[in-house]
Amino acid sequence: QVQLAESGGGLVQAGGSLRLSCAASARTGSRYAMAWFRQASGKEREFVAAMYWNGGSRVYANSVKGRFTISRDNAENTAYLDMNSLKPGDTGVYYCAAETTKWPYDYKYWGQGTQVTVSS
Repeated sequence: QVQLAESGGGLVQAGGSLRLSCAASARTGSRYAMAWFRQASGKEREFVAAMYWNGGSRVYANSVKGRFTISRDNAENTAYLDMNSLKPGDTGVYYCAAETTKWPYDYKYWGQGTQVTVSS
């Protein structure tokens, strides 16, 4: 069983930046992928970004491409999401996910989420 803990959410003005962190309790197994999703109020959860622990195969949603960067620290079992040029449309609960069952959109383990609010 892998536990994930997100942190780093908060309130930021449009155009600002935030860094989200996702700490995993253990190495996630042979697929070694982690991802970020988000869910705005009243909407379905949507894919944001994903990557393998070996640094390859990074995938981004079109809506965040060029503004968000997913990265990881293998020694710390931690993934990050650097979010720049934030827009009000980026508001939502951001979830970390680990161990893909169908790359890059389906995952076995999920965190509890961290709220990101972007004010205009």
